[in-house]
Amino acid sequence: MAAAKSKRWIIGLTGKNASGKGVAAQALVNKGYHYHSLSDMLRLEAQKSGISHSREDLISLGQELRKQKGPGVLASKLLDFMPMEGMFVIDSIRHPEEIRLLKSTDTFLLIGIDAPPKIRFERAMKRGRNESVKTLEEFQLMENRENSSDVSGQQLDKCLSLADIILQNAGSMEELAKKVASTIEDRSFPVSEPSQKSQIPSQT
Repeated sequence: MAAAKSKRWIIGLTGKNASGKGVAAQALVNKGYHYHSLSDMLRLEAQKSGISHSREDLISLGQELRKQKGPGVLASKLLDFMPMEGMFVIDSIRHPEEIRLLKSTDTFLLIGIDAPPKIRFERAMKRGRNESVKTLEEFQLMENRENSSDVSGQQLDKCLSLADIILQNAGSMEELAKKVASTIEDRSFPVSEPSQKSQIPSQT
């Protein structure tokens, strides 16, 4: 399907740590989608407040922002920032209220990315970002703490349950990219040649 510029086409990505959201996002960028991340909005807020960009500090800041300004605050800020027309992929969706806001304003598709805990743990260890986590058990405990039932916390399980489709990513990056391409074709979302070849930040 050719690119349609008369409105915003938004594909959201949600999933747990090291599930492969970044690979899915890159596949969409290669199809002409412009990349945005709710984590980027959080980093901007952290920079304004002089807060470090560590995983723990960003999670705490996200919780505080949701308490003060509502659980959809990051999605609201990003929607205000984005152009009113075009094709966009939004990474790092971690709260159901963010999904509600995105669904209410545009043509929106939510793709969940998932993989078994052991595979995600091995990927996370290769990336070397969680120095305090050394074992699979510690990795799962960390995820349980982060997946809060608090309305102002992250709620990744709920987000995955709201996905229009969940893609399993236990294989190669190429396999996941093919699944993403097939999904947007099946849902009649547009594609185009990217204006320039770009690599998304390695975050998810």
